[in-house]
Amino acid sequence: MTKTLKIDFVSDVACPWCAVGLGALDRAAEALRGEIALDMHFRPFELNPQMAPEGEDVDEHLSRKYGRTKEQFAAARAAIRERGAAVGFHFGERTRIWNTFDAHRLLHWAGLEGAAQQHALKAALLQAYHGDGRNPSDPEVLAAVAASVGLNEARAREILQGDEFAEAVRAEEQHWLRLGIHSVPAVVVNERHLISGGQPPEVFEQALREIAAGA
Repeated sequence: MTKTLKIDFVSDVACPWCAVGLGALDRAAEALRGEIALDMHFRPFELNPQMAPEGEDVDEHLSRKYGRTKEQFAAARAAIRERGAAVGFHFGERTRIWNTFDAHRLLHWAGLEGAAQQHALKAALLQAYHGDGRNPSDPEVLAAVAASVGLNEARAREILQGDEFAEAVRAEEQHWLRLGIHSVPAVVVNERHLISGGQPPEVFEQALREIAAGA
């Protein structure tokens, strides 16, 4: 009999490790097929909630935020490209960091449309930014990405033109912060167990099996 685990995947479109983590979790889910089913929900988290609409140069932003050298960043990017490739995610060039609040509003809407739609949109947004260097705060980009995964483009544009779901997204962000989530990706299983970071598929697989056995 297949067991179902609820997964709250707390993450930000701007987070490269979230792309790695989702790829690894998807591979773990495939390995567990027929044994454990994952009921996945994508929850909002903003790494840079105060980011201006015009965004910021990625090297300048990261240097100021973390105090590392360009050489250190280059080594970190090489490592994450390797980890991404291992789970089928290709990292391209990203020259700027952008505000992601509107992306989270679209993801909230997609979740109301269905779990599969939300999953597809999350993966496509991560690819658009981290793979293709597209701006996840640009309404044209967001509407196009939504349409590319089968969501209603006119409805997406309607949401982006106003502030629909803004209050719900902010409330969700505060909920996870109150629960102590301050770094992402954070994978919360059955609202009780936390798996932090962009773990390899086998780590997710083992942890999910252990949680399911004790559920």
